[in-house]
Amino acid sequence: MIFFPYPSAMPRSARIDIPGLLQHVIVRGIEKRSIFADDQDRSNFLKRLSNLLQETDTDCFAWALMDNHVHLLLRPRKATLGLFMRRLLTGYAVVFNLRHERSGHLFQNRYKSIVCDQDAYLLELIRYIHLNPLRAGTVQTLEELDAYPWCGHAYLIKDKWFNAELRNEILSHFASRPSTALNRYRDFLAAGLAAAEPADLMGGGKRRTLALDPALDQDEDFDDRILGGGAFVRQLLGDEEREERSRSHLNLDHIIEKVSRHFGVDPDSLALPNKERRIAQSKALICYLALRRFGHKGTEIAERLDLTPSGVSVAAKRGEHLFQDDDDLRNLWDNK
Repeated sequence: MIFFPYPSAMPRSARIDIPGLLQHVIVRGIEKRSIFADDQDRSNFLKRLSNLLQETDTDCFAWALMDNHVHLLLRPRKATLGLFMRRLLTGYAVVFNLRHERSGHLFQNRYKSIVCDQDAYLLELIRYIHLNPLRAGTVQTLEELDAYPWCGHAYLIKDKWFNAELRNEILSHFASRPSTALNRYRDFLAAGLAAAEPADLMGGGKRRTLALDPALDQDEDFDDRILGGGAFVRQLLGDEEREERSRSHLNLDHIIEKVSRHFGVDPDSLALPNKERRIAQSKALICYLALRRFGHKGTEIAERLDLTPSGVSVAAKRGEHLFQDDDDLRNLWDNK
């Protein structure tokens, strides 16, 4: 029996989950237990993370694998963070349980995510996350952190980052010349170690935001889900409202109807076994859009399209290729 990584819980505040936002993600083991038994587990997690970053066009600015928790600094470009994390954590939990002959939940409740003002706090967040192993005593010096394989710091300085363009984007905040930028980045980390009280970046809200930026007005708008000041919070909540209105019109019926019209097929024919090319293409595109872009459940899609849940995942991969290779399709949905 497969256990998914999130136990049921009391209702909590809704996430702000819009592609393009910088998100600090914290994942903890259930009951504070370790989520990595050995380096093979860490390697498995990192490989899964790397593959998903590329597959979903998601940026990772910083990361650290600790014994019983993980820090990730992500900017999903197309998929929502929820879809990305569900695939990352569920896949890892299943493999971990099989490998160690265990059952049950691996992760504590749902992961924590804080939307962050990238312009104001990106570098502070990178420093905070990359110094985690040192502050926890996993390594003792910055020189040891330079070679520590389970934290993004070593990969950044050794030019082994997930994405070369993103590495350049990170370093460009320090200097235009790469060697100078690396030296200044490392000095920036060292300065963080010298601080008497490290910044608390485990959440958002008024107290943490003002601690980072005391010049902000005390009466500004703040939100516990957001690390940022009033203007950023107001814009973000407005964007969230518009995104929700947009999503409300993209239910599964709407997706099926729109794709069917594009391919010139009868929507009712999609619920029947049929290997005709346009039917197969329609199903593949519906699976991709509904599953990856608009967050519908695989079981719901499978029931509507005469597929198995695993068949929906396979079809979604074909649908993604169709979508990426067809300018008319991209324009149809990006300008919906």
